[in-house]
Amino acid sequence: MQFDDLLQRYFATTELSEISPDTLAAGIEHCRVDLGLERDPGKRFSLWAMLYMLDAAPALDVAFEDEEDREAARNFMDLMAASQERDGAEPE
Repeated sequence: MQFDDLLQRYFATTELSEISPDTLAAGIEHCRVDLGLERDPGKRFSLWAMLYMLDAAPALDVAFEDEEDREAARNFMDLMAASQERDGAEPE
């Protein structure tokens, strides 16, 4: 799944700056429901990653049953933190 496709699906825009607080909350809730229902590991990871970037991801042990998937998520989190550090932003 492409990030822009996910943004369009859950928030009706590809521009984060255009998302109102109410639309953001509704889209996050919809995405969390879909994450709980999704069985394809790649799609689940995509949904979780978007939620992570929006600071709304569930805990790894809740989102992923498989340890390999949790490890992949930890690697993603580390890459995001390193990217923020490189760009001069404070990691979350």
